[in-house]
Amino acid sequence: MNFIIISGQSGAGKSQAKKVFEDYGYYCIDNLPPSLIPNFIELLEQNSEDINNIALVIDIRGGKFFKDLEDNLKLLTQKNYDYRIFYFEANDDVLIKRFKETRRSHPLDPSARIETCIEQEKEILSKLKEDSDFVINTSVLTQAQLKSQISRYLEIKDDSQQIALTVMSFGFKRGVPLDSDYVFDVRFLPNPYYIEDLRSLTGNELPVRSYVMSFQESQDYLARIKDLLSYAVPMFVRDGRSQLVISIGCTGGQHRSVTFANELSEFFIELGYNVVTVHRDAK
Repeated sequence: MNFIIISGQSGAGKSQAKKVFEDYGYYCIDNLPPSLIPNFIELLEQNSEDINNIALVIDIRGGKFFKDLEDNLKLLTQKNYDYRIFYFEANDDVLIKRFKETRRSHPLDPSARIETCIEQEKEILSKLKEDSDFVINTSVLTQAQLKSQISRYLEIKDDSQQIALTVMSFGFKRGVPLDSDYVFDVRFLPNPYYIEDLRSLTGNELPVRSYVMSFQESQDYLARIKDLLSYAVPMFVRDGRSQLVISIGCTGGQHRSVTFANELSEFFIELGYNVVTVHRDAK
């Protein structure tokens, strides 16, 4: 098992970092008291599920239990579990601004001045910061930049594999999928429904697919969709998006939309993307 310890200053972005690790498939637990690490390890060892990557958010919210962190990290080493510490910090003025904007008190002492708590917390965390494998200052980082930096430290290649594409066909008469990021309407194309031999088939079958794509307007429209998405999807990857839903709709969701969804799925698979194809209304 591979353990990541996420720690650092309050308000420095640990919650956002946890989301990044979740996007990368880590099993994440927030605010785990260090004294419970042995119990957690025992639970994992007894679990039949294959959980290999684990991220634990541990910080001064644990109160008096936080001082047990060093001893319990030694336990991980004794059990031959690899772990790395990601320490997140930010400049004092940035932290103060974040606390003011969210109207939150500092967890170290809700009744004290934020400036005082920041200084005390830095002192408490100084040894942990020294022992950390990676120190990330989030003062000027966007979420996408934070994700990029974490991926670099984890040696995860920053490419198309980081985004999950769902290509979905649907019928407008049953409504547009609510989670769609892009919706393309193919109802203007010739409809196989009016061809008796094709009516009972779907775009998953070659006769329908061949018929739909035999028209020049189908070829032209598909090419334009590919051009648009070939430009847009890498931009979403760069922005840190982990999922994108592309929906193709026709009247009933049986023929034209299924054909186009399959064409687009094959196109993106060839480009190296992780693609899930869903035919919502095809029977």
